[in-house]
Amino acid sequence: MRTFHLEIVTPDGLVFDGEAESLLVHTTEGDVEILRGHMDYIAAVAVGRARVREAGGNTRAASCSGGFLSVSKENVRLVAVTFEFAENIDEERAKKAKERAEYTLRNTKDRKERQLAEAKLARALNRIHIAKNK
Repeated sequence: MRTFHLEIVTPDGLVFDGEAESLLVHTTEGDVEILRGHMDYIAAVAVGRARVREAGGNTRAASCSGGFLSVSKENVRLVAVTFEFAENIDEERAKKAKERAEYTLRNTKDRKERQLAEAKLARALNRIHIAKNK
């Protein structure tokens, strides 16, 4: 299959830099899959599952939350708030984050705290789901 250059970056640094056959990511408008030759495109990324099919066909699932996707010519860049390949997810840590978020939601009335806890809960649930369904 034909490939394109894919770069995945988070605030923590470079997560992936290489050739890929496809990238599937959840945007605010729904899932989108990028293949070589995709038209120029930009989209906001939401919390959800991502999938990278590397050159040679190896497929890796990942948890992704927030950021943006940019496609131009043969280059694709995903700038994400968080991006973790399934094999790197610490499921116990994600479960503890889920519990903390649920506790906050049960025990606060503050709107901003609730919104932050809801975002943390969504991210934790996504990480748990990806870790279990590698």
